Amino acid sequence: MTVDQVSDIFAQAMWVVLVVAGPLMAVAMGSGLLISIFQAATQVNEQTLTFVPKIVLVLATFVLLFPWMMGQLMEFGFRLMALVAQRGSP
Repeated sequence: MTVDQVSDIFAQAMWVVLVVAGPLMAVAMGSGLLISIFQAATQVNEQTLTFVPKIVLVLATFVLLFPWMMGQLMEFGFRLMALVAQRGSP
């Protein structure tokens, strides 16, 4: 396996990680921003107010997107296995 092939596989793996984790991170950042704006507007500085809604929203997003996320990961795994099968034994 050449350095170009390894770097291509690494780039694909990083892209899959970004695509799979992106929606969860976006929901976490968006909810954090909305909660911060709410806290600044009302001057309520309750610590649990920042964490509980964010955890609930991220968990709900994870449950809703889990089949799609697993599909993305499985597709990458199948492509990787096909590449290994094409290479053959050493």
